[in-house]
Amino acid sequence: MPVFWYLKTISSVTSSSITYFRKFVLFGGFLAFVFTFLYLPCLNLTGNLYLKLTACVNTRAWNCRSWISGKSVNCQEYNNKMAPTVGGICESRAKDRDDIVMERTKLSSTNKRESFSKKFGPLMVAFVGIPARGKTVMANKLARYLNWTGELAKVFTVNNREALEIRKKSSMAALQDAAQWLREKGNIAILDGTNATRSQRDNVLDYCTKLGCKLLFIESIIDDDDILSRNTKEVLQKSPDYRDMAEEKALDDFHHKIQHYLEQYEPINSKQEPNLRYIKIMNEDSLISGQLESRVVGFLSNFKPAPKTLYFSRHGESENNVLGRIGGDANLSPRGKKYGKSLARHMNDLSIDGLKVWTSELRRTKQTADDIDAPKEHIAALNELDAGVCEGLTYEEMQDKYPQEFAWRDQDKLRYRYPWGESYIDIMTRLDPVLLELEHEDNVLVVSHQAVLRCILGYFLNKQPDELPYINVPLHTLIKINNRWPKNTSPTRTTADALITVPSHYDSVNFWQLSGHTPLIKQH
Repeated sequence: MPVFWYLKTISSVTSSSITYFRKFVLFGGFLAFVFTFLYLPCLNLTGNLYLKLTACVNTRAWNCRSWISGKSVNCQEYNNKMAPTVGGICESRAKDRDDIVMERTKLSSTNKRESFSKKFGPLMVAFVGIPARGKTVMANKLARYLNWTGELAKVFTVNNREALEIRKKSSMAALQDAAQWLREKGNIAILDGTNATRSQRDNVLDYCTKLGCKLLFIESIIDDDDILSRNTKEVLQKSPDYRDMAEEKALDDFHHKIQHYLEQYEPINSKQEPNLRYIKIMNEDSLISGQLESRVVGFLSNFKPAPKTLYFSRHGESENNVLGRIGGDANLSPRGKKYGKSLARHMNDLSIDGLKVWTSELRRTKQTADDIDAPKEHIAALNELDAGVCEGLTYEEMQDKYPQEFAWRDQDKLRYRYPWGESYIDIMTRLDPVLLELEHEDNVLVVSHQAVLRCILGYFLNKQPDELPYINVPLHTLIKINNRWPKNTSPTRTTADALITVPSHYDSVNFWQLSGHTPLIKQH
């Protein structure tokens, strides 16, 4: 405990009361105990117990500290200053554990916002249907749910006036506002309009193609008289167009508008509009309900049974790999840069049509994929396992400083979670949308990290969860997953056709003795 706090309090006592003085002496002793207790490393406490205990003591001690010191201390500032970490309080380090954890926390919270536009590209959701089909309610409910699940979604309403020119201008204005939202803030824009004709939907499709965002139409069809009657009443009550209009006149005007739309309405037709992705909802209900059933539908909606080829690679060797340090956001080492050049040369020489490159948001994966001639997306879900307060340590340092944590990690590597960090189970959870995307994508190169690739490869290789932490994913290795089969199986086929599915290999076991450039790529 800093001595001057206690002395300052004693010097301010002017009463000659011995009882009052005794109370201060006892209270000072109590504070000395509390502030000594705050330096918990001397008790050899580590891990989650340490974090919980110091957090509790810090919270309880704040009022006492500010009152005795005679200073106004901000509780939040105090808690931030005394944020509990393992092994970071009693020693001075070039990079304090508090700083590492706070930086990682800031990076994580920032990425949650910045990574939305990088989560497989932005999405435009456009509703289809004539008025009184529940589109507005569904659009706003959908936006609320998506925002609740961590997305950034917003509804953009198209003015459905009868005048054609007004509708066109309103539709274009809504599209432009939605495009600005996707570029600057969110990752999902919801168009609440009729889009009742093929030409209107073609305009939206063309706009989204130029914008570079995905497009999903949701068509609401209602032929149930009770639902139509209920929806009509809601429209007449809530629409500003009928606020000052008599009920009968409003109902007649609305029916006239419905008839006008029915004359122009062209339902989505897969044969006439083969390029559209859409969902049809009949009478405000889907044929599938239930949590598990919805997950089955979600998977099958993404599953594409056609042959595909996927490529996976860890980042090139990083500076932290050289030093044996956990995690961090280090740059590539010279060998790692050499691998990046070799990987780019190999992938560029393959000239794969429609190749896409996905990396994490960390520097070492971006640097590895820099020279590959293909569009790139940086996805937060592909970031390496967060080692929490152990970020930047070597495993030897972790064993030396936190033997209990290291033992727990070895006892159950799948479920062990680093203090203030993640477990393999956490990675499996955040990889769910990535796996769904990979189920219908083709020709994708994923450049990520060891723990993340263990989970992805374990999924495609149908491994048991407990096997995931031990799958071998070496550095400087390109892994290829291919479910393609030979198209030409004729005995008279060319040599090139016959060898198209044969994996890459060397011509000699002594490959280092081969003349010319020695490749760093091993393809499996």
